[in-house]
Amino acid sequence: MKRLAVIDIGTNSIHMVLAEIGKNFSYKIVDRIKEMARLGDGTFTSHRLSQEAIDRGLAVLKRFSLLAKNKGCDIILPVATSAVRESKNGGDFIKLVRKELGLRVRVITGEEEARLIYLGVRHSMDLSDSRAMIVDIGGGSVELMACTSKRLQFIRSLKLGAIRLKDQYLKADPPDKKMVQRMEQAVTQSLKKALMKKKSLSFESLVVTSGMAGNLTEIIYLARTGRALSQIDMAMITLEEIKEVEQLLRIKDMEGRLKIPGLDPRRVDTLYPGVMVLRVLMECLGMKQARISDKAIREGVIYDFIQQHHEGLKAEQDIPNVRRRQVLLLARRYQYPKVHSHHTAKLALSLFDQTQSIHGMGDAEREWLEYAALLHDIGHHIHENAHHKHTYYLITHADLPGFSLDEIGILANVARYHRRGLPKMAHQGFKLLNAEHRKTVLGLSAILRIADGLDRSHFSVVKAVKVVLGKSIQMQAKFCYDPELELWTTERRKKLFEKIYHCSVELSASAVTTKNAA
Repeated sequence: MKRLAVIDIGTNSIHMVLAEIGKNFSYKIVDRIKEMARLGDGTFTSHRLSQEAIDRGLAVLKRFSLLAKNKGCDIILPVATSAVRESKNGGDFIKLVRKELGLRVRVITGEEEARLIYLGVRHSMDLSDSRAMIVDIGGGSVELMACTSKRLQFIRSLKLGAIRLKDQYLKADPPDKKMVQRMEQAVTQSLKKALMKKKSLSFESLVVTSGMAGNLTEIIYLARTGRALSQIDMAMITLEEIKEVEQLLRIKDMEGRLKIPGLDPRRVDTLYPGVMVLRVLMECLGMKQARISDKAIREGVIYDFIQQHHEGLKAEQDIPNVRRRQVLLLARRYQYPKVHSHHTAKLALSLFDQTQSIHGMGDAEREWLEYAALLHDIGHHIHENAHHKHTYYLITHADLPGFSLDEIGILANVARYHRRGLPKMAHQGFKLLNAEHRKTVLGLSAILRIADGLDRSHFSVVKAVKVVLGKSIQMQAKFCYDPELELWTTERRKKLFEKIYHCSVELSASAVTTKNAA
């Protein structure tokens, strides 16, 4: 099981979800944590993150990062939205996080934020085939997504977040009539403009997601039932209920709002503008009720990660050994000839095992030989001519976690010398190796050249090879079809083996039945 942590660095809150990705590429949330760092406080008027906000954000990210690592998360994916995106010193904050915590924060656009929110909602809620509007009311921005269960139809990212509106319009507590009018006018104009070109579209449902929507729903359900809401996801609230809460928030000062049952004290100054945005949107759309989703950008990042890394995740599940997995991923990336490469590796390992008393190499060298055999033809991806040199280049420039630089150098050289010129000090890549590693490359290349020759046609004509040691080394190719091309090629490829081990190699062939070959 792979564990993944997603950190959403929002304008109001920093959220983290820890997820476990299963064998069928579904995921299970194993933990959630949220802290209201209020990065956006004052940001949208000063266009800068305050030092206090930076310190709060850094402290939260440090705790989250430590928790994720302690919980066994292999990967941590932090994303930042409008507060960081729009701040003149947002880059300084990202740089500081990288320097102090080693986290690479991805700052995403409003449109990308909306796409990820849509992914999170779509995979957790039945949208059917009807057209829905999804809205996420954050601290800095509001994302609108017109969609069906199959696709996004349009996206709008609007600068109508709750902290932004509070900073820009609500200069008194409670706000006076003119402040409220100016804010509502700005919200209405922005929403109408965003929806203007889509007037012909009608929406069967409205889905609201965000911490603001969750807290609004808690207040409404307490008033409706007298009991706390046990599950926010899939709850329904009506326009009339939203208006009642909005009016309460509008007329009360901070002390009065704190007494509203269910209100989160940390949202005492920002819930009102967020609720106004939702109410105006519903009026613009002609919607009388809204459904709440507790899934958002964080779940979207998980789905996006699974989709983008499907092949790697599958390989990790199918091939637990990290070194073998990385070699096969590299081979697949360059469209290696799978049947030929695996058959060559099989023949090479057979030769290695049967001649062990001659070459004296061990398990480490055997592993390097197999991996070099699997990769020896990836250079064809660049060009057929001199593909052995292209193979060397691709291996030396590949990212191969689990391998040291010395090992990568050995793999690249062994694969490079599977054909054509013999290793020599005039070749820079071979010269860079130390004496011990050059000796290893010579021995393994000699074996790989023979194994590759035995599958010259790439049709697995030679099913196996039997080695008999003596004054001369007898190599008997077991074949099903005419092996003439393989024998002709191997006759020319055996010279390095003879030179290194001071012996002669005699080739022969014997037919095997199809049944025995299988």
